[in-house]
Amino acid sequence: MSRPQDHGPSRRQVLALLGATVGSAALLADARAAAGELRIGYQKSSVNLMVTRERRLLESRLPGTGLKWVEFPAGPQILEALAVGSLDFGFTGDTPPVFAQAAGKDIWYVGLEPAKPANSAILVPATSSLRTLSDLKGKRVAFQRGSSAHYLVVRALDKGGLQWSDITPLYLTPSDARAAFEKGAVDAWGIWDPYYAAAEIDGSARVLSTGVGLSSNNSFYLASKALTQQPAVLRSLFDAVSEADAWTKANLPATAKFLSEATGVPLAGTIRFLARRTAGPVTALKASDIADQQRVADAFSRLGLIPRPLKVADAVWKT
Repeated sequence: MSRPQDHGPSRRQVLALLGATVGSAALLADARAAAGELRIGYQKSSVNLMVTRERRLLESRLPGTGLKWVEFPAGPQILEALAVGSLDFGFTGDTPPVFAQAAGKDIWYVGLEPAKPANSAILVPATSSLRTLSDLKGKRVAFQRGSSAHYLVVRALDKGGLQWSDITPLYLTPSDARAAFEKGAVDAWGIWDPYYAAAEIDGSARVLSTGVGLSSNNSFYLASKALTQQPAVLRSLFDAVSEADAWTKANLPATAKFLSEATGVPLAGTIRFLARRTAGPVTALKASDIADQQRVADAFSRLGLIPRPLKVADAVWKT
């Protein structure tokens, strides 16, 4: 007798299986929410978040909440994790949210730190013959793609009377860019603190231009859509990081020591980073802040470096 053919699961069975899978994912999400887990992404420039973690400023504000802290090399990686559901809250510079929004990522601007134009720079080797921004023509310029340094380089070329096509961009993470810079494999490096301060302190770099007059170098807090539906949690986060900011300003030597040990950046570089950092509480985005960020988005759109124009205001959380 012949064996009946196995045609695999029926359409009804497949749909039932998919429904069970989706249901399981939903249950896991509900379980995480019930457990009160909050996943926070930070980088070496996230002073307020690192101080918040060190001084345990969230524990009393969010009792019973499990806090998971995850370090990333730069903002683009933080927002990618936020977009795929691996994070709830993160800190980046001005450019990563533009690239994320242009790519259709579901991320939301929820807060802003004071502008820090002095905390970013275009660096060249100490022995370089480059003296002005126009000297970047034909040169190899390293920076993290989609980071605040990306916009800094865009603005530097504009001020130097150059086109984007006048340089060879090398998209490197901060650590890889530092290695290439020290080997002489790049002619200039767009970077932010504390990497900027570390390179400056050890004498290997000279400042071609800081961000002053080029970019506000705004620092944003971004959140998942789910977290924007929990305004009390966001208020607790902002109260904590604002307290951390005030503590840092009042305790610079202690903060520098802690950050140096935590990041591996030499103490002298960390002190310089903190000395030129603009202090102030976290605030909601004002109309002028949104307009400033829109200029960042428009610059990348004009150059064709993002796939479509966008409206920053569409991704700003309304308190």
